[in-house]
Amino acid sequence: MKVLLLLIVVVVVGLFLVLEVGLRSLFGFGNPLIYVGDDQIGYLLAPNQRTRRFGNRIEINEYSMRGSPITQTRPSSTLRVLLLGDSIANGGWWTDQDKTISSLMMHSLASLTNRNYQQAQVLNASANSWGPRNELAYLEKFSDFNAQVTVLLINTDDLFATAPTSLPVGRDRNYPDSKPALALEEVWQRYIVKQKPIPELKAVQNEPGDRVGINLEAIGKIQALTRQSNSQFLLVMTPLLREIGEPGPRDYEIKARQRLSDFTKAEQINYIDFLPIFNSNTEPRGLFHDHIHLNLQGNKFVSEVMERSLLEILSQSHSQII
Repeated sequence: MKVLLLLIVVVVVGLFLVLEVGLRSLFGFGNPLIYVGDDQIGYLLAPNQRTRRFGNRIEINEYSMRGSPITQTRPSSTLRVLLLGDSIANGGWWTDQDKTISSLMMHSLASLTNRNYQQAQVLNASANSWGPRNELAYLEKFSDFNAQVTVLLINTDDLFATAPTSLPVGRDRNYPDSKPALALEEVWQRYIVKQKPIPELKAVQNEPGDRVGINLEAIGKIQALTRQSNSQFLLVMTPLLREIGEPGPRDYEIKARQRLSDFTKAEQINYIDFLPIFNSNTEPRGLFHDHIHLNLQGNKFVSEVMERSLLEILSQSHSQII
């Protein structure tokens, strides 16, 4: 009887160890990216992290960017672009480090720089669910890192984004502030246990007033900061999957889109609206990972269009680039 009991214990422990090791090595559970709260930004990815999720490498540098360590001051031999955005720019767990929009652009721009630049950098300052006010606060806190061009990549939903808040950090399972002791613990918390509501978030989500106007104002302030540092500014907006084709955007989105278009013309902002560009693509749905995020083909498509615009902007500003 004792031998049988011992055998059962050994088998259970063995299965536990195999499952724990498998979840860690194959899927990266037990080592999630963690977040930190910030009074102005709301939240950002904790600096200096490395992990691998579902086989995809993710690295966060000392400035909470998705990417390798950098110097705050741009080397004179470097062409530097600062990309501000949300999960579309960040790429999330479903995108390997080398397949993010910033990495694809960086590799391509590196082959185009002439002898005046030894390298190209596309810095990726982004986090899930950021809106223009989060991105403005990041820029105000960390500066533009002497980038020659600052790119703000938003999606249609960002026109209605609410004020920055740190409430989700440590309370929403998608924004953990510490690592679990076990991979099994993370799986249990993420997929089995029901998410507890955060009552205080209701006030944030029900923010009154003209949200579109507030976010347009934040975009205008980002442009103003780039001008102060003699940098160029490019605004890019990607659509939601349901906006593509018929019936297209909803009425309130059409109005918000028109306001953005009028705003960019009035403020002379370089602007790329990807909705008509996606609609002209033969298989636009094949560019999406889900209803809002892009897959590798989508990242390539967007990065190529953005790159052409960047080169035009840099050429007009007399930068030393081919």
